[in-house]
Amino acid sequence: MAETLLAPAAQKTARLPLLDVLRGAAILGTLMTNVWIFTSPGSEWGVLQGALKPPDPLADPSVANLAESVFRFLADGKFLALLTVLFGVGLAIQYDSAARRGDPWPGRYPRRAAFLFVEGTVHFVLVFAWDVLMGYAVTALLVAWLLARSEKVRRRAMWTAGGLHLALISLVTLDSLSRPAGAPKAVDPDAVELYAHGGYPAQIAFRLEHFLALRIEPVISFGLLVFLFLLGVRLHRAGAFTATAEGRRVRTRLAVWGLGLGLPLNTATALGGADFYLLGRYGAAPLLALGYIGLIGVVLDRRWVPAAASRALGSVGRTALSCYVAQNLLCMLLCYGIGLGLAERLGGTGPWWVMGLWAGVSLTLVAGSRLWLRRFGHGPLEAVQRTVLRPRR
Repeated sequence: MAETLLAPAAQKTARLPLLDVLRGAAILGTLMTNVWIFTSPGSEWGVLQGALKPPDPLADPSVANLAESVFRFLADGKFLALLTVLFGVGLAIQYDSAARRGDPWPGRYPRRAAFLFVEGTVHFVLVFAWDVLMGYAVTALLVAWLLARSEKVRRRAMWTAGGLHLALISLVTLDSLSRPAGAPKAVDPDAVELYAHGGYPAQIAFRLEHFLALRIEPVISFGLLVFLFLLGVRLHRAGAFTATAEGRRVRTRLAVWGLGLGLPLNTATALGGADFYLLGRYGAAPLLALGYIGLIGVVLDRRWVPAAASRALGSVGRTALSCYVAQNLLCMLLCYGIGLGLAERLGGTGPWWVMGLWAGVSLTLVAGSRLWLRRFGHGPLEAVQRTVLRPRR
């Protein structure tokens, strides 16, 4: 993933450090959502049984509930969409690079996508069931093919995919609203026991046994993935990530429209309750993600944050693949019974320790990536990817 996004940009759209900062923010932002999976009863399986239901700050406006609600509201679905857009940007950068060299397209790219799929499969089996890399690899193959087609074909594919996805999510939401409210679902006690006390081989076997159910997200959101990949291509070609006057104008418009429309729409879906969860995560959240792109770009353009902060996020962005896997591995070892078992020990004590866990893991990734990049040019997994995919003479 990081290798894709680190490819050299086209000459007319010289790259900004903004891409690295956005990638770093996306990686740490996805952890803001995933950390609740690791710390909830039943962990990965509990996601499918409602264990991640956020608190209702209207029913109980305590400080803890308000803090957790805001924390989860800012992250859920937004940074995943941001990461997806950036993957499309990276794909466009690779296409431009191949075009400058006169290389055929997609050329060797299917090998890269296959390697990413293998990486995602290993990550799914050994570390985290809600992996994104496998879905990205499949989507990238389709979008790579579309990059060799005309702009008209890409535009039609983009809006068709987006329209079909929105129709699907809307139908699911309407179906949920039409059903009578039932008793809250209880998390499978066997799954709770597995992640609290079960062995590592048993967890691997559980993921393999429930492979189809645990891979449902990229199936449901495939249309959205295609849409956001192609949107990333369009933003790249519009110069949204360049140090030009046009780039700054694009980022300002993204901030104004993305935040102006995304915040109220996401607030409405969040307050609508569980029936609107999918519409919020896979419908409204991507709009706010565009606002995040614009806002981060404007902040960097105007130098409203210390250079140290942008360098910290940039180092995570330059080692994005390694940091993505590392954050899930750290959370697994900290939260599950095969490690420190914090999920069971601290479960029911409130949200503060979960948000503290996110902060601690994030700081570890920032420090680790900066130290690594002082000695090496690429992250460890990025280096493996480069070695495996390097053309043989």
